[in-house]
Amino acid sequence: MTDTDQTTLQTLISSIRPVDQAAMNAARERQAQLTKPAGALGQLEDLSVRLAGVFGSDRPHPRGVAVIVAAGDHGVVQEGVSAYPPEVTAAMVANFTAQTTSGPGGAAVNAIARTVGAKVYVADVGVNAELPTHPSLEAVKVRMGTRNLRHEHAMTADETLQALLAGSELAGRAIAEGADLLIPGEMGIGNTTPASAITARMLGATVESVTGRGTGVDDATLERKREVISDALARQGSTPADPLGVLTDLGGLEIAFMLGVMLRAASERRAIVLDGFVEGSAALVGVALAPPLREYLFPAGECAETGHASQLAHLNLTPMFNLGLRLGEGTGGVLAAPLLLSAAATLREMQTFAEASVPDQA
Repeated sequence: MTDTDQTTLQTLISSIRPVDQAAMNAARERQAQLTKPAGALGQLEDLSVRLAGVFGSDRPHPRGVAVIVAAGDHGVVQEGVSAYPPEVTAAMVANFTAQTTSGPGGAAVNAIARTVGAKVYVADVGVNAELPTHPSLEAVKVRMGTRNLRHEHAMTADETLQALLAGSELAGRAIAEGADLLIPGEMGIGNTTPASAITARMLGATVESVTGRGTGVDDATLERKREVISDALARQGSTPADPLGVLTDLGGLEIAFMLGVMLRAASERRAIVLDGFVEGSAALVGVALAPPLREYLFPAGECAETGHASQLAHLNLTPMFNLGLRLGEGTGGVLAAPLLLSAAATLREMQTFAEASVPDQA
């Protein structure tokens, strides 16, 4: 870890400021005057006020939406914790960037992003394969997958920082290209195992309470997965008092990359849409590093993976929906983007009772 990189990280963390409370107060006052019964737009009203705080205006106007999908492999898959072989990671990266009859990319995140007008960025931060050069692929590989976290640290501190700063850099580019809503996404066979390990350590939770079936493993594989995570935690290689140490010990390169995306987005006062459980593990580390980050996080939905509800409860965040999603890729985050844009539009474009000459309640 070079002194320059460490300084860059500390500058990034220190630049994350609390959201604008004055803008939020003004947004609440405006909400109370809009042409609707009080509270009639439900959770959209709360979301609009939070967006006002992020963007510093009682009439927030977020526009561009970007989903940044980071791909990485995990040494722990050799323990048989996934229903799919690790080769799927590289194959899915090719799918993300493939040219199809409908447009770039043939994965779920591509299809949904096309539908809602979101831009997709794909980054190879740790795929355990030599991927061909592609104009739609960001080649920022730190190493060929992580080490086996059951027996040793998944990454070195340098590797964690390198992946984090790569995420920050790509997020900065997405913002420069017009993104106001940033959605960290991931692809990595076996990555619910490090996500569960991080969650258990950061929350002090039992392995059973935060470890689910991931790609849909059977009972025997689920039990093996829990044993592997228990062994990793028993190594005592990290403590919640050192969040980056937890990420280095138990995490993944794509998780570190997503953390960098989140930190950069918050530092530039952009909204972050959280997809699911793996993204949630990065958020736990991020909020421990920079508590104001929490105010920039907008969880899309509570996913089907065990432990996600515990993450959201710890972060004191309310999901927008529950569709039983467990795919990853940022799909849930992209689905939520129109809800956030609509919430901002109601606050910005609806008329007040006075403006519309509509009688208010007596």
